[in-house]
Amino acid sequence: MRLLSEAQQRQVADAIAAVERDTDVELVTVLARRADDYRYIPLLWAACVALITPGVLFFSPLWLEPRELFIIQWLVFFALALVFRIPPLMMRLVPVPVRRWRAANLARRQFLEQNLHHTRGETGVLIFVAEAEHYVEIIADRGISAHVGDDEWQGIVDAFTGRVRRGETLAGFLQCVNACGELLKRHVPATAAKNELPDRLVVLD
Repeated sequence: MRLLSEAQQRQVADAIAAVERDTDVELVTVLARRADDYRYIPLLWAACVALITPGVLFFSPLWLEPRELFIIQWLVFFALALVFRIPPLMMRLVPVPVRRWRAANLARRQFLEQNLHHTRGETGVLIFVAEAEHYVEIIADRGISAHVGDDEWQGIVDAFTGRVRRGETLAGFLQCVNACGELLKRHVPATAAKNELPDRLVVLD
């Protein structure tokens, strides 16, 4: 299942094009289903529960033999390793600092991979969303950050994050791009016609 349909992606692209017509900004939007596959998380939690299982059963009235405890321990590990792979449950098991670190790391990699650091005048801006982590970040190159402080982006990021939490990703993107456009028109209005990077939503499915 796609994160956004082709028609919805075009709506985002059109909003980007409108911002770039009125400003000197090169704006790129990236939407990731999730920032990491977190394959180790189900195994880690399953192993932790399996390790304490013999201790719990030892004090139970079942009077199990050591061999039976060992078998139960492995069964618990394999069963939980499968159950904990269910995406909604797995994401709940990922510590919040880990989720934020993974998403922030991917955002910075995308800033480089989308060549936002190579624009004329250093006017690249990235709007990054990791949907599963409910993470939104706006990263601006030096030509923009010299005019727009982090505090001015924060309100836009907070509003978008709320939309992502409610499953309103498309509406959040459109609202965010338009808000960025209004902010950037005040600080870096268009001085020349240019379009160095494609006007599209990059989807990491």
